[in-house]
Amino acid sequence: MKKTILITFFGLLFLTLTSFSVHKFYVALYQVNYAPQKKMLQITARIFVDDLNSAVGKKYSKKINLGSEKETDEDLILLKKYLSEKFSIKINGQSKTMNLLSKEMEGDVLICYLNIKEVSKVNSLEIYNTVIIEGNSEQQNIMHFNVAGVKNTLLFTESTSKGMLKYE
Repeated sequence: MKKTILITFFGLLFLTLTSFSVHKFYVALYQVNYAPQKKMLQITARIFVDDLNSAVGKKYSKKINLGSEKETDEDLILLKKYLSEKFSIKINGQSKTMNLLSKEMEGDVLICYLNIKEVSKVNSLEIYNTVIIEGNSEQQNIMHFNVAGVKNTLLFTESTSKGMLKYE
């Protein structure tokens, strides 16, 4: 009798524990603000560092250690290169250079601070964002925009890598 109860208990325990699988979210959040007094777009990107390390490492066939004590200058150079290839914003139809100003860790998220200078007026934004997406079809990049008091949100996925906003 005890054996039957024990087997039933452990069987139910096993079923209970295995029926709940951990699902990881593959989401990065971006905030883009236009600062007319500074004539610049200010961009904050919040990306899970393990996903970013994996994507950059896979792209350049190198182990990347962003956000850790093992981070090297080469890791930072590869991050800048990766971001310039996978993330761009055209302002009023013109390509502008995006600058990575700094970065910091917050838990398991790497926060990147970027900007685009010499932006006197924003009539349109053309955004291309495939950060992490090429290596992970579940990745979603959500971008929030605040330009001249107008708020917009765009979602970038495997099927949608480009977006357009007009402010005329």
